[in-house]
Amino acid sequence: MAGAVLPSSVIRAVNQLLRRKRYRAALAVIKGFRNGAVYGAKIRAPHALVMTFLFKSGSFIDKLKAILQATFTHSRNLAYFVFTYKSLLTAQEKIHGSKWQFHSFLAACVGGWVVFGENNHINSQINMYLLSRILFGLSRLAVEKGIIPEPKYDVFPIFSALVWGIVLWLFEYHRHTLQPSLQSSMTYLYDDSNIWHDISDFLIYNKPKQDK
Repeated sequence: MAGAVLPSSVIRAVNQLLRRKRYRAALAVIKGFRNGAVYGAKIRAPHALVMTFLFKSGSFIDKLKAILQATFTHSRNLAYFVFTYKSLLTAQEKIHGSKWQFHSFLAACVGGWVVFGENNHINSQINMYLLSRILFGLSRLAVEKGIIPEPKYDVFPIFSALVWGIVLWLFEYHRHTLQPSLQSSMTYLYDDSNIWHDISDFLIYNKPKQDK
Protein backbone atom coordinates (compact mmCIF):
# COMPACT_ATOMS: atom_id res chain seq x y z
CA MET A 1 0.00 0.00 0.00
CA ALA A 2 2.72 2.46 1.04
CA GLY A 3 4.79 1.46 -2.00
CA ALA A 4 2.08 2.74 -4.32
CA VAL A 5 2.32 6.22 -2.76
CA LEU A 6 5.99 6.64 -1.82
CA PRO A 7 9.16 5.68 -3.73
CA SER A 8 10.85 2.49 -2.55
CA SER A 9 13.96 4.44 -1.54
CA VAL A 10 11.92 6.60 0.83
CA ILE A 11 10.26 3.54 2.33
CA ARG A 12 13.64 1.87 2.89
CA ALA A 13 14.98 5.01 4.57
CA VAL A 14 11.93 5.25 6.84
CA ASN A 15 12.15 1.56 7.74
CA GLN A 16 15.81 1.95 8.64
CA LEU A 17 14.96 4.90 10.85
CA LEU A 18 12.19 2.93 12.57
CA ARG A 19 14.64 0.11 13.37
CA ARG A 20 17.18 2.37 15.08
CA LYS A 21 17.15 1.93 18.85
CA ARG A 22 18.30 5.50 19.35
CA TYR A 23 14.87 6.86 18.35
CA ARG A 24 12.79 4.04 19.79
CA ALA A 25 11.40 6.01 22.75
CA ALA A 26 10.34 8.97 20.60
CA LEU A 27 8.86 6.70 17.95
CA ALA A 28 6.93 4.79 20.63
CA VAL A 29 5.33 8.08 21.66
CA ILE A 30 4.27 8.77 18.07
CA LYS A 31 2.96 5.22 17.63
CA GLY A 32 1.08 5.61 20.91
CA PHE A 33 -0.60 8.77 19.60
CA ARG A 34 -1.62 6.87 16.46
CA ASN A 35 -2.97 3.89 18.39
CA GLY A 36 -4.87 6.15 20.79
CA ALA A 37 -6.59 7.94 17.91
CA VAL A 38 -7.50 4.71 16.11
CA TYR A 39 -8.68 2.89 19.23
CA GLY A 40 -10.75 5.86 20.40
CA ALA A 41 -12.52 6.03 17.04
CA LYS A 42 -13.16 2.27 16.98
CA ILE A 43 -14.62 2.31 20.47
CA ARG A 44 -16.72 5.48 20.23
CA ALA A 45 -18.11 5.31 16.68
CA PRO A 46 -20.32 2.20 17.09
CA HIS A 47 -21.39 3.24 20.61
CA ALA A 48 -22.31 6.76 19.47
CA LEU A 49 -24.12 5.37 16.41
CA VAL A 50 -26.33 3.06 18.47
CA MET A 51 -27.03 5.46 21.34
CA THR A 52 -27.74 8.42 19.04
CA PHE A 53 -30.22 6.65 16.78
CA LEU A 54 -31.91 4.85 19.67
CA PHE A 55 -32.35 7.68 22.13
CA LYS A 56 -31.72 11.08 20.53
CA SER A 57 -34.19 13.13 18.55
CA GLY A 58 -33.45 15.44 15.65
CA SER A 59 -32.76 15.22 11.95
CA PHE A 60 -30.50 12.65 10.33
CA ILE A 61 -27.87 15.34 9.75
CA ASP A 62 -27.97 16.42 13.39
CA LYS A 63 -27.54 12.82 14.51
CA LEU A 64 -24.67 12.29 12.10
CA LYS A 65 -22.94 15.41 13.38
CA ALA A 66 -23.36 14.23 16.98
CA ILE A 67 -21.84 10.84 16.12
CA LEU A 68 -18.88 12.40 14.32
CA GLN A 69 -18.30 14.91 17.12
CA ALA A 70 -18.37 12.24 19.83
CA THR A 71 -16.06 10.00 17.81
CA PHE A 72 -13.61 12.83 17.13
CA THR A 73 -13.55 13.93 20.79
CA HIS A 74 -12.95 10.40 22.10
CA SER A 75 -10.29 9.69 19.48
CA ARG A 76 -8.51 13.00 20.03
CA ASN A 77 -8.53 12.78 23.81
CA LEU A 78 -7.22 9.24 23.90
CA ALA A 79 -4.49 10.10 21.40
CA TYR A 80 -3.48 13.16 23.45
CA PHE A 81 -3.46 11.15 26.65
CA VAL A 82 -1.29 8.34 25.29
CA PHE A 83 1.11 10.91 23.82
CA THR A 84 1.31 12.81 27.13
CA TYR A 85 1.63 9.69 29.27
CA LYS A 86 4.36 8.05 27.20
CA SER A 87 6.27 11.33 26.83
CA LEU A 88 6.32 11.95 30.58
CA LEU A 89 7.16 8.31 31.26
CA THR A 90 10.17 8.52 28.95
CA ALA A 91 11.27 11.86 30.40
CA GLN A 92 11.16 10.57 33.98
CA GLU A 93 13.10 7.45 33.07
CA LYS A 94 15.77 9.58 31.40
CA ILE A 95 16.02 11.87 34.43
CA HIS A 96 16.26 9.10 37.04
CA GLY A 97 18.19 6.63 34.92
CA SER A 98 15.76 3.79 35.62
CA LYS A 99 12.06 3.01 35.56
CA TRP A 100 10.09 3.40 38.80
CA GLN A 101 6.48 2.41 39.48
CA PHE A 102 5.75 5.95 40.61
CA HIS A 103 6.63 7.25 37.14
CA SER A 104 3.58 5.56 35.66
CA PHE A 105 1.26 6.96 38.32
CA LEU A 106 2.57 10.52 38.05
CA ALA A 107 2.58 10.57 34.24
CA ALA A 108 -0.99 9.26 34.13
CA CYS A 109 -2.13 11.76 36.77
CA VAL A 110 -0.80 14.65 34.70
CA GLY A 111 -2.33 13.23 31.52
CA GLY A 112 -5.65 12.64 33.24
CA TRP A 113 -5.72 16.20 34.59
CA VAL A 114 -4.77 17.82 31.29
CA VAL A 115 -6.71 15.65 28.84
CA PHE A 116 -9.61 14.14 30.75
CA GLY A 117 -10.06 16.84 33.38
CA GLU A 118 -12.77 18.73 31.49
CA ASN A 119 -16.21 17.74 32.77
CA ASN A 120 -18.06 16.64 29.62
CA HIS A 121 -20.08 13.54 28.79
CA ILE A 122 -17.29 11.83 26.84
CA ASN A 123 -14.71 12.24 29.61
CA SER A 124 -17.29 11.33 32.22
CA GLN A 125 -18.08 8.05 30.49
CA ILE A 126 -14.41 7.14 30.08
CA ASN A 127 -13.53 8.00 33.68
CA MET A 128 -16.46 6.04 35.10
CA TYR A 129 -15.59 3.06 32.90
CA LEU A 130 -12.06 3.12 34.30
CA LEU A 131 -13.29 3.59 37.86
CA SER A 132 -15.21 0.31 37.81
CA ARG A 133 -12.14 -1.49 36.40
CA ILE A 134 -9.71 -0.10 38.96
CA LEU A 135 -12.01 -1.00 41.84
CA PHE A 136 -11.91 -4.60 40.62
CA GLY A 137 -8.16 -4.39 40.11
CA LEU A 138 -7.46 -2.90 43.54
CA SER A 139 -9.67 -5.52 45.21
CA ARG A 140 -7.74 -8.34 43.54
CA LEU A 141 -4.41 -6.69 44.36
CA ALA A 142 -5.43 -6.32 48.01
CA VAL A 143 -6.16 -10.05 48.15
CA GLU A 144 -2.87 -10.92 46.43
CA LYS A 145 -0.89 -8.74 48.87
CA GLY A 146 -2.70 -10.18 51.88
CA ILE A 147 -4.23 -6.83 52.83
CA ILE A 148 -7.66 -8.44 52.91
CA PRO A 149 -8.29 -12.17 53.29
CA GLU A 150 -9.25 -14.17 50.25
CA PRO A 151 -13.01 -14.88 50.32
CA LYS A 152 -13.92 -18.46 51.10
CA TYR A 153 -16.85 -18.30 48.69
CA ASP A 154 -17.81 -16.51 45.48
CA VAL A 155 -18.68 -12.90 46.36
CA PHE A 156 -19.73 -11.96 42.84
CA PRO A 157 -23.47 -12.57 43.50
CA ILE A 158 -23.31 -10.15 46.44
CA PHE A 159 -21.48 -7.62 44.30
CA SER A 160 -24.13 -7.94 41.56
CA ALA A 161 -26.96 -7.59 44.04
CA LEU A 162 -25.52 -4.39 45.52
CA VAL A 163 -24.71 -2.83 42.13
CA TRP A 164 -28.21 -3.39 40.75
CA GLY A 165 -29.93 -2.56 44.02
CA ILE A 166 -28.15 0.77 44.36
CA VAL A 167 -28.48 1.84 40.71
CA LEU A 168 -32.23 1.14 40.61
CA TRP A 169 -32.74 2.94 43.90
CA LEU A 170 -30.90 5.95 42.50
CA PHE A 171 -32.90 5.76 39.28
CA GLU A 172 -36.25 5.61 41.05
CA TYR A 173 -35.63 8.23 43.73
CA HIS A 174 -32.54 10.29 42.82
CA ARG A 175 -32.48 10.06 39.05
CA HIS A 176 -30.68 13.36 38.53
CA THR A 177 -27.51 11.90 40.07
CA LEU A 178 -27.07 9.38 37.24
CA GLN A 179 -25.33 10.06 33.95
CA PRO A 180 -27.75 11.18 31.15
CA SER A 181 -27.00 8.19 28.91
CA LEU A 182 -27.71 5.80 31.79
CA GLN A 183 -30.91 7.70 32.57
CA SER A 184 -32.00 7.32 28.94
CA SER A 185 -31.31 3.60 28.91
CA MET A 186 -33.10 2.97 32.18
CA THR A 187 -36.04 5.18 31.22
CA TYR A 188 -36.49 3.04 28.10
CA LEU A 189 -36.31 -0.18 30.14
CA TYR A 190 -38.28 0.67 33.27
CA ASP A 191 -40.49 3.71 32.57
CA ASP A 192 -41.45 3.29 28.92
CA SER A 193 -42.40 -0.35 29.54
CA ASN A 194 -45.24 0.91 31.78
CA ILE A 195 -46.94 2.79 28.93
CA TRP A 196 -48.87 1.49 25.91
CA HIS A 197 -52.11 2.22 24.06
CA ASP A 198 -52.57 -0.70 21.70
CA ILE A 199 -50.66 -3.59 20.20
CA SER A 200 -48.57 -1.29 17.97
CA ASP A 201 -46.81 0.40 20.88
CA PHE A 202 -46.95 -2.73 23.03
CA LEU A 203 -44.99 -5.02 20.71
CA ILE A 204 -43.79 -3.12 17.64
CA TYR A 205 -42.96 0.41 18.76
CA ASN A 206 -41.88 1.78 22.10
CA LYS A 207 -44.21 4.80 21.74
CA PRO A 208 -46.96 5.80 19.34
CA LYS A 209 -45.59 7.37 16.17
CA GLN A 210 -47.06 10.77 16.98
CA ASP A 211 -45.15 10.77 20.30
CA LYS A 212 -41.76 10.20 18.69
